[in-house]
This record gives sequence, C-alpha cells and structure tokens, in this order.
Amino acid sequence: MSGSSPGSSVRSKASVLVLGSGAREHALGLALSPHTLTFLPGNEGTRALGRNIPGDPTDVPLVLRIAAEIKPDLVIVGPEAPLCAGVVDALRAAGVVAFGPTQDCARLEGSKAFMKEFCKRHGVPTAGFRVFDDAEQAKAYIRAEDRALVVKADGLCAGKGVVVAHDAEEALAAVESMMVARAFGAAGARVVIEDVLPGEEASYHVLVSRGDVLALAPAQDHKRALDGDRGPNTGGMGAYAPAPIVTPDVRERVTKEIVEPVVRGLREDGLDFRGVLFVGLMIEEGVPRVLEFNVRFGDPETSVVLPLIDGDVYELLTAVANGTLGNATAGTREGSCVTVVIAAEGYPGSPAKGDEIKGLEKKLPEGGYVLHAGTARGGEGGDAIVTAGGRVLAVGARAPTFAEARTRAYEVVECIQFRGMHFRKDIGYRALKS
Repeated sequence: MSGSSPGSSVRSKASVLVLGSGAREHALGLALSPHTLTFLPGNEGTRALGRNIPGDPTDVPLVLRIAAEIKPDLVIVGPEAPLCAGVVDALRAAGVVAFGPTQDCARLEGSKAFMKEFCKRHGVPTAGFRVFDDAEQAKAYIRAEDRALVVKADGLCAGKGVVVAHDAEEALAAVESMMVARAFGAAGARVVIEDVLPGEEASYHVLVSRGDVLALAPAQDHKRALDGDRGPNTGGMGAYAPAPIVTPDVRERVTKEIVEPVVRGLREDGLDFRGVLFVGLMIEEGVPRVLEFNVRFGDPETSVVLPLIDGDVYELLTAVANGTLGNATAGTREGSCVTVVIAAEGYPGSPAKGDEIKGLEKKLPEGGYVLHAGTARGGEGGDAIVTAGGRVLAVGARAPTFAEARTRAYEVVECIQFRGMHFRKDIGYRALKS
C-alpha cells in the first residue's frame, strides 16, 4: 500500500539513484515517480517503486560502482551519514550529478561545535554555548552554572544525543553518559553545552544552491514518544505542515536573520552548499532562533513537506544539484499534510522485530499514504511484511484543510495492525489550538 505522489508533472523519464532506507526515501521515491528509480538499500515500500540494491550508502566505493553501472541522471542522498562520509564529493568528482552538500558543508550537521561556531561567526541567532573536550571541565561548568542546560554530543547520533537537562544533576549525568561511558561512541567525545531556548519548535527546509534559495512549507515535528510531549526523545513520532507558528512575519524574520546570513556565511567560508538546509527553529513570541542545522530532508518532515511542493520535484532537485536553482520555478500548494509514525514495541529503546504487519492492502482515504521505514520480508514462507526497526511506518494524508488531513491520517492509522504497535494520538495538537 503506498499512496498518491506529491504531484510532480513529469516531462520525461530519468534515472534516479536514492541513497537511504527510511520513510524519507520512500517519500522521495513517491515524489519522483514514475522516473526510473534505484534505491540503496531502500525498504519494502521502495521495492514497489523501483529496484532495491543491498548495501551501505556510506560505502563510497560501492556508491561509485553502482553509479557507474546504472548511470543515473541524478543521485539524491537521503540520510546525513553518507553526506558526512563524503559521498557527494566522490560522485561529483566522477561527473555524477548529486543532490546534497559536500563533506565540508555537511559539518553543519555532523559537528554541533562547528555549527555553533559558524552561527557565532556569522551573526546567526542561537543559544549561548560552551564546547568541551574534557569531561571534568564540562562538569565543573555545569556545577558553577547550576541551572537547566542542554547537553549535546558533538557528532552524529541518529537523531539522539541531546539531553534537555532540567537541573545540574541531569546535565552531569548526560556528560557522564556521553563523554565517559561513551553511550554514543566517538560522537560523544566532545560535547556542546548550551542555554535552554524557550518557545515552540518548527522545522524549516530551504533549498540552497550557490547563493540561491527556495523555502519550502514550514513543518512541525513531534520528538517525544508519548502524547503531550512526554517520554523519551525519538527520531520523530509525526509531523504536519504548514505549521501555523511560522507566521508570515516569522518567515520574513527567518529569511532576513537566519537564512540570508547562513547563505552569505557559507559563501564567505568558501563552502559550495547545494542541497537542502533544514533549520531547526525555536520560536518565542515571534522571535526565531536556531536550535540546530541538518543538511538533508527531515524524517518524518519529508512526508509532509514534499506533497506541498507545487512543481516538478525532479527538475527542482536537479536544478539545486547543478547550481541553477535561480532558474527553477516552484511554489507551495494549498492545503495541509499530516503524518503519524507507527512505532514498534519498545521504541525508542530496544524495539521488537519480526512482527507481521497487517492491513497494508486496505484502501486508503483520499490523499492518504503509507511510507515504509523499519520493514522487511519475513514470517512463514518469507512473504509477509514484518517489523524490522523502531519507526516502522509513517502514515498520513494531504487534504484541503488541516482538520481534514489530520482526520484522514488517523483513518490510515486504523488500517494498520501489528503486535505492540504504538503511536501518538495528538499529532498536530498545537495547530488544533491555533
């Protein structure tokens, strides 16, 4: 069971290689259908859209071999790890058109310390911070401050590695876990300790290419595992777009105070950024500040942002990769999109695997979709689709209004059954209040 594509008027069929295996890559595949699609490694949802090739998308020689074999017109890098591994650098050196930033640019996500120093250097509003390579010095700072702080592992942690500590005791425990016990491996050898920013979060995606920019529909993710923003942080339990917290006035401030200084700073630092800049925002009383930068489409945000692009997604991403975004035409569709993540029992700790997923063949409500993430073939005979990860499916709908999209999204949730499945029942609750 898939769903309707986020409306790109395809003019001619191209060969596209998509790196990644999550719901984000399935959403990209739907947006690029009916082009000829290859996924490395893909999932059970992308298998219905094209060809899946097993392998690690951070394996640069493997990616180059596959590109040489299939000769794609465009390679799209979904996750952050291949970007930080230099996949785009290698592809471009081989003459392959690739959507995504180079390794140097990817440090905006790959290193929290680099990102914070970049913001400080170029006047981008963000929380006050300190960087520590020594655990005892970090702990001494926390004891001296004796207040709520945010502790972040410097490196990539797959959407984790961030602790919003309500007091010094929690912050000290976070440093012990990251820097001493190495809960996140080498990613926690250095930490960034920053002030807590008050306000409401939003996800702001901007296509960037050699100084040209195009903002996409603002979204809002739901990081906590349980309703009411309770429970542990996850990779995201759902999202919706557009997010009403990002008013026209806020969008203007984000453009002037964040996006333009970032793009200018990239050029001043000699960084040729061609991809999507995902600005994690905290907004308080109409004032936006940067929580973090990601250098790829968010997951689950991609599932609600792509369907609202009014234009040919393939041509748009190709223009970004080629440095010709200024010549591209695209807008934002009317309506709203809501996605609910259905997770496995035990997520985000140790999720159960191997449970058969039922209901995938059911008819969806208008505008509905099901995106695979943690799925595989299994069961008796090996023909059933079973759970194979924490975030199993991202399901939702696009509709003329937010209320309709939300209602239809939960109608799609009702189609799915597997043992121990859980999901948040309040996705979009802030938009309901507004």
